[in-house]
Amino acid sequence: MKDLQSGMAGLKEATQNPALLAQLMRDLQDPELMAEAKKMMDNPNFQKQMKEMGNTKEFKDATKASVDMMNDPGQAAAMEAKMEHMMKVGNDQLKNKAGNVMEDAFAAMGNPEVMAEMQKMIKDPNFQQQLNEMAKDPNMQGYMDAMKDMMKDPEKKRQMEMIGNKMKNEL
Repeated sequence: MKDLQSGMAGLKEATQNPALLAQLMRDLQDPELMAEAKKMMDNPNFQKQMKEMGNTKEFKDATKASVDMMNDPGQAAAMEAKMEHMMKVGNDQLKNKAGNVMEDAFAAMGNPEVMAEMQKMIKDPNFQQQLNEMAKDPNMQGYMDAMKDMMKDPEKKRQMEMIGNKMKNEL
């Protein structure tokens, strides 16, 4: 029951937090996550918990309020506009966060210890396989987009090329 309550609290939080809502919508597009969700929903314990929750006054009241809102064209349109706006803001926040992560990673590459560790990783035969797996992760797209944006900056591009050349020379 605690997992279900945590999940519902997360959904409620997503209605107030644009980045969380955007991440939730991305997660809904992830086939692996959806397969896990289906397994969870097929679990008899989960179904029992859902039935118990569905019988609570709070759930019934929330369901009625949602139905009433969706039946009112003005309220439904306002909610749709709010969600669209939240998705745009949330996607921008996720993109900025990914950009910040890439900036931090980029800055760390100037550290000789980090570079030495990176070279060890690149030489590891399992590393390429791990990279290929990571590339399949839908969340990785945000980081790839952030990297593309960084490469539009001539100075960042020059620095990245210098780091790449340094790594090639040391490998």
